[in-house]
Amino acid sequence: MDKRFFNLFNLTEDQAIALLETPIADLPDPSEKYIAVSHLINFNTEKTIKALIHAIETTDISNVDERIVRRKAVESLGRLKATSALETICTCLQDDDKYTVENAVWAIGEIGLTSSTPMELVAAVLDRDDQIYRVIIQTLVKLDYAPALNRIQRFTTDSDEPTRSAAIAAVCRFTGDYSTIDQVIAFLHHPNVNARRACLQDLIDANYYAAIPEIVTCPVSVVFRLRAIRLLAESGVKSGKINFKTDVQPYLDIAIEDHPKSLKPVHSYQKAPSIEELMSLLYETDFGICYLATQTLLNEHPDIAPEALLATYKEEANNDYGAHYHVIKILGWLKHKAAYDLIVNEGLYNKEPQFQKSRAAAAIALGELGDPRAIPELKKVLETRLWDLKYAALMALEKFNDLSGHAIALNDTDWLIASRAKD
Repeated sequence: MDKRFFNLFNLTEDQAIALLETPIADLPDPSEKYIAVSHLINFNTEKTIKALIHAIETTDISNVDERIVRRKAVESLGRLKATSALETICTCLQDDDKYTVENAVWAIGEIGLTSSTPMELVAAVLDRDDQIYRVIIQTLVKLDYAPALNRIQRFTTDSDEPTRSAAIAAVCRFTGDYSTIDQVIAFLHHPNVNARRACLQDLIDANYYAAIPEIVTCPVSVVFRLRAIRLLAESGVKSGKINFKTDVQPYLDIAIEDHPKSLKPVHSYQKAPSIEELMSLLYETDFGICYLATQTLLNEHPDIAPEALLATYKEEANNDYGAHYHVIKILGWLKHKAAYDLIVNEGLYNKEPQFQKSRAAAAIALGELGDPRAIPELKKVLETRLWDLKYAALMALEKFNDLSGHAIALNDTDWLIASRAKD
């Protein structure tokens, strides 16, 4: 799991534990206790695990702030994969607070299957009213608990779409009958962005490798699509069910390029937006809206878009990770050569964690610009640890008819990069 964002507060382990053990009434701000329990994810020690267990067992659940801290303590133990905390976490399965139950189920899934994992207790939560059933179903699938099949089947017609999607995928996985998987595939192009994102996980859980070509067309952030393709590829190639060169690479190339023409839009305009409106749409959290704006800029405003993009970048996009990504990509597709330095310095070499996907975007943009100065820069990033950046750099170098990067990548420790570099 990526932990780049967890360590945001300059607290020592002892300071965090002291805050956690302080009654909320004695703190100037109740959120300090939540910060402390969140921060303890950085310390995978017996002392931290004991402190989190103690917080779960002694919290005053009548106090809403304490209850929120207790939920977070359960989550933190899951993130730490604290096997020794399993018994305490399992007591939370009987909690009256459904969000604590949700976190307990999720934490059990993170810790993984052990000889003492009470899978039947987890499955039994499906029999209780007013629970967050999607997480329970996902955990049962993750831990491959097929005896839960009968309980899961009744949720295949649930009114809650994310729950229904997870249940259908689980039934397909456990029975091997994929005749209903198209219902999950349909969510890839749902108007609601959360439904689109959720079904990607369901297709992963279902081990449905044939979904990869459709996943590529789903208008959500490229991060979600790449994760789904990668996980399905790893499972499918390892099991011999699919071949990297024929069943993965063509679609992974499309996803890494991430051009809106490869996506199936789920939004439309009743009235053509102005250039100013299109700039504002690049900041939307639903990337389906952003991709439609991107395609419209490329089709309708190729001459005036560069100036507007550079203006919005200077004003706001330089500090907005979504818009930053789109601006970098669009400048490349517009072949705006004057943006070369910006793309290299603030895209390709931007090491701030929230802008990671902009680095791969910059590699693709440099390939589009066609400036040969980019060749050594692209080779340099083949030495990074970011697989999507390395993959994009290989694709960009191919635009220059430079295959020397393949020799470097052939020995990469990441199997996807090594596979991409092979003839």
